Amino acid sequence: MKRKTAVLTKFNALLEIREQEIEPLREGEVLVELAASGVCGSDVHMWKGKDPRTPLPLVLGHEGVGMVLDASGPKTDIFGNSVEEGDLIIWDRGVTCNQCYFCAVRKEPSLCPKRRVYGIVRDGCYATHLTLLAGTKVIRLVGEIAGRKGAGGKSAIDPAILVAASCSGATAAHTVELLPILAGDLVVLQGPGPLGLFCLAFAFAKGASEAVVIGTRADAKRLELAKEFGAVHTSVVEDSSVKARREEVMELTNGIGANVVIDCTGTPASFNEGLRLTAPGGTYSLPGIATPVGEVPMRLYEDVARKNVRIQGVWVSDTSHLYQAVRLVLSGRFPLHKLVTHRFPLEKVMDALKVVDSKEAIKAVLVPGGK
Repeated sequence: MKRKTAVLTKFNALLEIREQEIEPLREGEVLVELAASGVCGSDVHMWKGKDPRTPLPLVLGHEGVGMVLDASGPKTDIFGNSVEEGDLIIWDRGVTCNQCYFCAVRKEPSLCPKRRVYGIVRDGCYATHLTLLAGTKVIRLVGEIAGRKGAGGKSAIDPAILVAASCSGATAAHTVELLPILAGDLVVLQGPGPLGLFCLAFAFAKGASEAVVIGTRADAKRLELAKEFGAVHTSVVEDSSVKARREEVMELTNGIGANVVIDCTGTPASFNEGLRLTAPGGTYSLPGIATPVGEVPMRLYEDVARKNVRIQGVWVSDTSHLYQAVRLVLSGRFPLHKLVTHRFPLEKVMDALKVVDSKEAIKAVLVPGGK
């Protein structure tokens, strides 16, 4: 049996569409047919050679939803339910060792030094088929988890709207889990991409009552979508000043500042502004940094020590966060389905990467069957 893949063989070059023989499954492995594969901003970074973890050649894509075709030995999902041929599943993009200090003692598997990630350190979801490693944690998108059913009791959910849950959604769940958001808090969000919009949704779900969302002119569609999530206040950096944005936040918080600022831009340019919008005793969160971006000078006394501010790094996610993101999408509480603005067949993968790079797309998804 063969599969079709889009392979990164050289940075900043066209991905090659190849046919590859699917190797026989080893014990515990599962073969899935991809129903949808997300194109993430991190994929663009890897395509450009900005992620030092990227081996060549590599099948990109760490976000996927697929249908089970075969399994070597019994396979169960995170609830202990049997995974059967024909089931629609989503999986944790990282496979951890479960034995190291971070897995076993700290209970932070996202920090596992042996973590293997589909589409980053091993072949991923830019393909028609993918073999899931033994130890991959999966969620069946059937029954109660899916919330609604189609013919035969299977999930009627559109797989494309769930792919971002495995990366942006899961990382956002991790981000907000680490933040001391209290009911009634105002949250400042920098960078309203898929990660930012998921963070916004989780922040509101945790009890935040207001949000200020800051983006660029290229983020116009994303800022409008942020309003549909519940953000009343949005700012465009090219059309306002740092001073004006700070004055707005101070006015909304009675001169205190935001208890939580979430920076999803992935660039150092927003760092000092965000830090100065953070209230004394508040938290400045950085889930958007996925590649080396250099150093940032800061006023340690005025903006950190004197204010007792916590700077919170966020690195990826674990299965609990994936579960939270899937449930949030399927709840319908927020218009997360509107993140998917572009769909492409696998053969048009370069078009997908380009619309993500240009921000023309909020979220682009590859549909290997071309539908």
